[in-house]
Amino acid sequence: MSERAPRTILHVDLDAFFAAIEQRDRSELRGKPVAVGMGGANDRGVVSAASYEARTFGVHSAMPIRTARRLCPDCIFVPVDGAKYQRVSREVMAILRRFTPLVEPISIDEAFLDVTASRALFGDGEAIARQIKAAVRGELELTASVGVAATKLVAKIGSDLRKPDGLVVVPPGTEAAFLAPLPISRLWGVGPSTATALRDFGVATIGDLANLDRSALVRRFGKHGASLVDRAHGVDADPVDDPDGAKSVGHEHTFDEDTADPEVLERTLLAMSEGVSGRLRHAGLKAGTVTVKIRDSGFNTVTRQRGLPEPTDLTDPIWRTALDLARPEMRGKRIRLLGVTASGFGVREQLGLFEAGDERQRRVVEAADEVRERFGTRAITRARLLRTGIPAPFERDPGTAVERRGEHAVAEDPEARRRKRRPAPANPAAPPPAGDADAVDDAFDD
Repeated sequence: MSERAPRTILHVDLDAFFAAIEQRDRSELRGKPVAVGMGGANDRGVVSAASYEARTFGVHSAMPIRTARRLCPDCIFVPVDGAKYQRVSREVMAILRRFTPLVEPISIDEAFLDVTASRALFGDGEAIARQIKAAVRGELELTASVGVAATKLVAKIGSDLRKPDGLVVVPPGTEAAFLAPLPISRLWGVGPSTATALRDFGVATIGDLANLDRSALVRRFGKHGASLVDRAHGVDADPVDDPDGAKSVGHEHTFDEDTADPEVLERTLLAMSEGVSGRLRHAGLKAGTVTVKIRDSGFNTVTRQRGLPEPTDLTDPIWRTALDLARPEMRGKRIRLLGVTASGFGVREQLGLFEAGDERQRRVVEAADEVRERFGTRAITRARLLRTGIPAPFERDPGTAVERRGEHAVAEDPEARRRKRRPAPANPAAPPPAGDADAVDDAFDD
């Protein structure tokens, strides 16, 4: 019996998506350094996207606005237009679905495609990638970088390598050779702490990791060590997920100023929970799991997760669960970023088929949703959320922006540089304690 033919996976990533849309729509911005994102108090906002003209000055996503202004005094800063970016994202995804129904969006501007079954109609992976790039350029006046490989892991690494407007094809069987010379930080699952720990093993490149003894890494990192070795060889059996819906709905917010004010923190969690629940209702989904993300002033990041007694799309149960999870992690700290994510979706249901006990609350929620649908998301809000100014949600955390992958840069402000010079902890990459399934930190999740 012959072996199954390799899959053909594409990773399509729009180049400088937000900034490119602004340059497309405003002729006076073309060819000039542009950053999407406006500073709040003392310019403590962050850049959501930077044009390639701005990047030549060192400006990149997730950089504090004040730093970007210092690096590029002529940079033009424009506000985020979330509704427009989401509309263009839908147009991009519609193009991708012409080539296969197996499209897995992983953020507003990137997606995986499994085109294995499409090769007879559209040609091999490279041919399909070129057709997608041509359609995105011709119809939307944007550019995309594409990686083509037999696995999601390698396709995603490939799409990052030759941006903008890049195309990287990795033939089946050459994955390990392709990955070997790349820096270890390019590999999924290798964050700054893990990279530091791997240096103790003499690992600088992915090839160095592939040559290590698996058992030694398992002793050091547990199961994560085994998966790292597999990834270093290009092994990744993860399929392109069912395209019928998102796997999670989330919202993150970076404060203009780090804060320890409980009222501000709780109000922010409420605002984000309300936004998440509204998107769930719009999609006809109910979530069974709530996850919170907390990043403090020292850039230490922790996530906590909890299952709900019953799946929900209402604000209050999501917020109260998020609050219970976040409070112990926020106590006594100044917080830089908070996030709330809902996941664990069941079968989609028709809106209106609700539990009898929720009837009155449902009527209130539906009435509020109708007002927002007609007059905008800020047309009606809770009294506690007046003048909070929480921005519209986006799927991508700016801290994982494309241009930062492989660098593990920290925010370029004086305090960040001081932190960077401090000695690393004795065991920075130690996994969470056994049995603590709710605790996940950034050591293994970049």
